[in-house]
Amino acid sequence: MEHIQDERNERYTRGWSKLKEIDGSAGEQVLAALAPIAPDFARLLIEFPFGDIYTRPKLDLRAREIATIAALAALGNAQPQLKVHIEAALNVGCTRDEIVEVFIQMAVYAGFPAALNALFAAREVFERVGHAQVDAV
Repeated sequence: MEHIQDERNERYTRGWSKLKEIDGSAGEQVLAALAPIAPDFARLLIEFPFGDIYTRPKLDLRAREIATIAALAALGNAQPQLKVHIEAALNVGCTRDEIVEVFIQMAVYAGFPAALNALFAAREVFERVGHAQVDAV
């Protein structure tokens, strides 16, 4: 049983470190909001996606965030998470133009409404973090 607890602690530590690297304070705010209602879910959120998946070596963080924002945009019903990951994409080196291009691409596969919603979410994040100007495509 001690081995399982050590592994869990390692996953949590690895995940917490990766979360802070990717999301900074935005990720911490999500976890803080979960703490009073679902602390176990917050722990799982750190351990599984950030401790197990984001730390895998085959994709860098830029590629992972591009995939994430594309998937969240395509879902069309995850605006809060999309905004967190747009900021994360900026944090790991994606440019605003690349993020916009991802959402333009989503118009083909997820439809214009999903792309529009994603672009408006991006505009909101860019304005908030000081990346308001996007080059014309």
